[in-house]
Amino acid sequence: MTADTTFHTVFELSMPIRWGDMDAFGHVNNTVYFRYMEQVRISWFEEIGIAGGNGEGQGPVIVNASMEFLKQLHYPGDVVGRMSVGKPGRSSFDTRFELYRADAPGVLYARGAAKIVWIDYAAGKSAPLPDLLRQVIETNSPVAL
Repeated sequence: MTADTTFHTVFELSMPIRWGDMDAFGHVNNTVYFRYMEQVRISWFEEIGIAGGNGEGQGPVIVNASMEFLKQLHYPGDVVGRMSVGKPGRSSFDTRFELYRADAPGVLYARGAAKIVWIDYAAGKSAPLPDLLRQVIETNSPVAL
């Protein structure tokens, strides 16, 4: 992905690479990369107070996710996930993720993306992003890297 000024970094999380993350080939299984991306996203949701929704029967869902695997991750070590958000629409926003090793911070191991839609669970359809979430996405300053 090229530098895109419509996205800005909002969160970074370090996570241990677990022995069980590896597959029979001795490297972290590709599905685990999505788990790392998920954990970064959920931790950011917790930080801004929307994990589990807004208490009014609404919350975030992922409508698509992708990952580009650039280098193999191996146990042991720590993986650092960095999340960026794009300009929000009425009920959705795009996220991007980068995965690094803590001991090789300049080496990009994977990059991914996910589209998040705010859903009214009972109605089963999209709802406008809450004002607080929109404000966080639009005004959150980039994280010092």
